[in-house]
Amino acid sequence: MLSSTSARRLSRRGLLAGGAAAFGLLLTGCGDGDSAAPSSGDGGPWTFTDDRGEKVSAQNRPARVVAFTGTAAALVDFGLDKQIVGVFGETKRADGTTDPQAGDLNVESVEILGNVWGEFSVEKYAASRPELLVTHMYDPGALWYVPDESKDKILPLAPSVAITTARVPMTTPIERYARLAESLGADLSAKKVTDAKARFEAAAESVRQAVKANPGIKVMAASGSPDLFYVSNPKVSTDLMYFAELGVDIVVPTKLESGDYFEALSWENTGKFPADLILLDNRSTALQPKDLAAKPTWAQLPAVKANQVTPWDAVPRFSYAGAAPLLEHLATAIRSAKKLS
Repeated sequence: MLSSTSARRLSRRGLLAGGAAAFGLLLTGCGDGDSAAPSSGDGGPWTFTDDRGEKVSAQNRPARVVAFTGTAAALVDFGLDKQIVGVFGETKRADGTTDPQAGDLNVESVEILGNVWGEFSVEKYAASRPELLVTHMYDPGALWYVPDESKDKILPLAPSVAITTARVPMTTPIERYARLAESLGADLSAKKVTDAKARFEAAAESVRQAVKANPGIKVMAASGSPDLFYVSNPKVSTDLMYFAELGVDIVVPTKLESGDYFEALSWENTGKFPADLILLDNRSTALQPKDLAAKPTWAQLPAVKANQVTPWDAVPRFSYAGAAPLLEHLATAIRSAKKLS
């Protein structure tokens, strides 16, 4: 969860969820029962308790969902389709191609409310007739990519669901999004979903085996900006936490800031944490290897010299289909890495 604008993003996660009910949905207090109850059909009742402990109920299952692009892609992986009517967040690149974060989402069939951080068209959102807003929650109560400056106009238009995507292992938000998708009509027993889960489980085992076959590889997850080098914290970042559970030895930064997500180092101090393998934030908002080549201290890092730098999806797609390739790639990188210190 790092980029050249990470510090600003993290400081802006104070958006508290709220808003009046709209289009027949009703927000009620939190209950103690199951967090989701799939309706018996499109005309049946629907309810879901999100990770803020807020219970959203409706006489009918929501059929018009607007979501953060990566969230929408995860829901599509679990079997939703026409229910997704709008997205916000990086969806299309400058050259018109689909951003990898969109996964298998058909971006031509949805309204793009915003394509970068801070961009969210309230007018387009209202026109999409939303019945539910869904996004990540990295900090308690904060809706990812919903701008602070327009939240008071956005939140009253439809109820919202937030799923925790920090301080828990990656499997937790995956399972939560699966449950949400099921409540919205997805069939989790469909071959597409069960095949993806089997692939995910096999990929997780491949990481365990790679660590056993090549022990002692120190891994650092990082992101570069023009002025700072960010080292991510595996005790907060959900994917890194899961990698650590699988046995990966990940650098733990020591001087944390901005919600404990990372340590920000000056470029003169990039060598503070020795690492044999670097997972480098591959988002367009972060500097890539070709950009970093001009940084002398980057070029001097042992992992860079050894060409042991591999792309890292710092905001993963929380589905089995989205996460399996990440694990497979990590296993390959660990298996082929050499101990440098």
